[in-house]
Amino acid sequence: MKSILSILLLGTILFAATPSASEKIFVVERESQSIAVINKGLTKSHMTNVHNMNHGIIKFDGKDGYLISRDGYVVRFDPVSEKILNEYKTSKSAIGFVIGKNYVAVANYDDKSVDILTRDLKPIDKIVTGSKNVGIKIYKDMIIFAQMDSDKVTVLKNENAGKGLPKFKTFKEFKVGEMPFDAMIKDNTYIVGFFLTKAFGVIDLDKMEFSEIKVTAKDNKPVLKVPHFGFWSLSDDKTFIPAVGDNAVMVYDKEFNFIKNIEMKGLPVFTALSPDKKYLAVTFSGKDFPTIQIVDTKTLKIMQTFTFMGKVLHVRWSNVDDYLYASVNGEGEARDQNKVNVINTKEWFLEREIYQIKHPSGIFIYQMDENATESKK
Repeated sequence: MKSILSILLLGTILFAATPSASEKIFVVERESQSIAVINKGLTKSHMTNVHNMNHGIIKFDGKDGYLISRDGYVVRFDPVSEKILNEYKTSKSAIGFVIGKNYVAVANYDDKSVDILTRDLKPIDKIVTGSKNVGIKIYKDMIIFAQMDSDKVTVLKNENAGKGLPKFKTFKEFKVGEMPFDAMIKDNTYIVGFFLTKAFGVIDLDKMEFSEIKVTAKDNKPVLKVPHFGFWSLSDDKTFIPAVGDNAVMVYDKEFNFIKNIEMKGLPVFTALSPDKKYLAVTFSGKDFPTIQIVDTKTLKIMQTFTFMGKVLHVRWSNVDDYLYASVNGEGEARDQNKVNVINTKEWFLEREIYQIKHPSGIFIYQMDENATESKK
């Protein structure tokens, strides 16, 4: 009887420790033009020939997956079958893209344009700007992006909204700070950062009004440089920003009034907020590349530190399980350490290591449809 109970108990533990089948994880393999696919906690397969994936980005919308490569390709794929469906080269270098209801818009760096494509990647329009274009976002029937060389933000409006394929025309342009390089959007607010102006710009997209906010840190000292917004984390009442060149994460309220610096182990690069906004995961550069620190967002204190072999390049919180996924990129003496580590965020320990991944970088999670099957064609 004891042995039966032991087997049942072991089965329950193993079942509890298996990641949910509702999430499929796509991991950029940055050196091999490929994507590793993790399902139920194991490396299931690899999508190959997806072009230069240094800084590759993946997004999902409904049953479509899209990726953008460093060398200007947009690739549409089926996240369930993992089959590539279409691809289109917009330029020699693309930097970002957004997915609308019936279009995909791509901000190009190299040929200084914005491409508007159908959802199956057929060209609709190429809007020539004469500038490197960054920070592309969607709000209602508008596309917003920053022109890096022209120090302005452009708002395009769809004149055919609700009437078939989109037809975007310039609606409004704002002169902003020097060399805009990144942006994010929260509700009706477009926030743009600058390389050369020690501030960031805020555009109210309902009122079409621009204002500039100077960010200060401890003792009213100006922030030397606003880091890429992909490294910021916004909760309901706080904004977390890694301090460039300082061992700290800066904390502001939602009006960007300074609260405090959280002293960290090293130079922070990336912050990632948990889905319930209770915890912040912070990664580092330099000698602390192998480290992740976890901050309690209520007390603003460090509560956990994890250090691995190799460089931690990206982290992603599960939306359904108590897991934090970390891509660990091995090289030199740690070249056998290429893997995704899975941290249990309920009891805070390294629960598993997922191998058979080549130089992992960005981690992206697809929420599986309950009716989706692996045999889908």
